Amino acid sequence: MKLIGIEEHFLTTEVHQAWNEIGLEASDPSIALHSGPIGIRLLNLADERLSLMDESGVDVQVLSLTTPALHDLGHESLDMARRINDTIAEVVTRHPDRFQALATLPVTMPDEAALELERCIRTLGFKGGMLCGGTGAGNIDDPVFLPIFRSAETLNAPIFLHPRVPDQVVRDRYYSGFSQEVNVAFSTYGLGWHYDAGIQFIRLVLAGHFDRMPGLQVILGHWGEVVLFYAERLAAMDHVAGLAHPIATYLRRNLYVTASGMFLSHFLARAAAIVGTDRLLFSTDFPYQYRLGREARRFLEECGLDDGGKASFAYGNWMRLTDDVGKSKLPESECNNK
Repeated sequence: MKLIGIEEHFLTTEVHQAWNEIGLEASDPSIALHSGPIGIRLLNLADERLSLMDESGVDVQVLSLTTPALHDLGHESLDMARRINDTIAEVVTRHPDRFQALATLPVTMPDEAALELERCIRTLGFKGGMLCGGTGAGNIDDPVFLPIFRSAETLNAPIFLHPRVPDQVVRDRYYSGFSQEVNVAFSTYGLGWHYDAGIQFIRLVLAGHFDRMPGLQVILGHWGEVVLFYAERLAAMDHVAGLAHPIATYLRRNLYVTASGMFLSHFLARAAAIVGTDRLLFSTDFPYQYRLGREARRFLEECGLDDGGKASFAYGNWMRLTDDVGKSKLPESECNNK
C-alpha cells in the first residue's frame, strides 16, 4: 500500500542565512531548533532522505519549507521563493515517484504570493501551498492575505497551515518563567506552535473566509492542532458567530487533518469522528518526529481502520484532494453571487 507523507520538511542554506542576517532567532527561538542532526536532514534532498524514507516505510514525501519559512522577510522573499520553488521542482523531476511539493510563498507580499502560488501549480506541478500563520503581529485572517486564499480556491489548491512560534507578547505572558531551554520548548513544539496554528484556523472560520470561499481547503497537522478536541466548545459560539453554517460544518467541509508523526490511534479516532475518515491524511513531520524503525508503516497497519480506510488514509484521500489542483474553475464564492 502506497504511503504518502504530506507534511515533510526541508530547509535551504539560503533561507537559513537570510534568517541569520536579520537576527531572526532573537524574535523566533525556533530558529535554533533547525540545527544538529535535524538541520542536516532538513538540508538533504537526495540519497540520505530517500534512505530514511525507505527505512520508515514512506513511499512519497510532499516537500515543504520548514517554519517560519519566508514570513519574516521583505521584498527579497519574492525572488527567494522563486528560487526555492524552482529548486524543489528539479528535485521532484529527478524523483517523480518519491517527491511532491507545496509552494513556498513570499507571504509579506500577498499579491505576488498569489501569483507565485499560481506559477507553482500551473507550471511546476505543485500540489498546494504552505503558510505559517500571519506575519509580525498580524493574523492570517487579515484581509491583506485574501489574495493568497482566493488564488488557492480558484486553483483548487489546498493550503497547509503550519505552526509557527506565537508572538513575543504571548510568549512573555504564557510561555516564560522557566529556563531558556524550557521556555523555547514550551512556546514551540511543547505547546505554543500548536495552539497558535489551531487558533489561526479558527480565526479563518470566524472571519467568514469559508463563507466567502466555500471551496477553500485548509490542512492542519498534529490531528488538527488541538482544535478538534474542543469541537464541542467551539460549537457553543454558533449563536454569536454570525456565520452561514455551524462551525462543525467548516470542520467537515473545509478542513483536512494529518498525523504529523503523532502515531496514536485514539487521536485518529477522535479526528475521524469530527472531520470524517475521508479527510484524514498521513504524515511523519520529517525530520522532527522521525524515529528509527518502520514506525510509520507500523502505525498504518495498527491504526484501527479497515482496509479501505487504511488505503484512504495512506494515499487515497490525498490523491482525491489534489486530483483537481490546477484545474481552474470559477470560485464557488463567485458562483454563489451570480
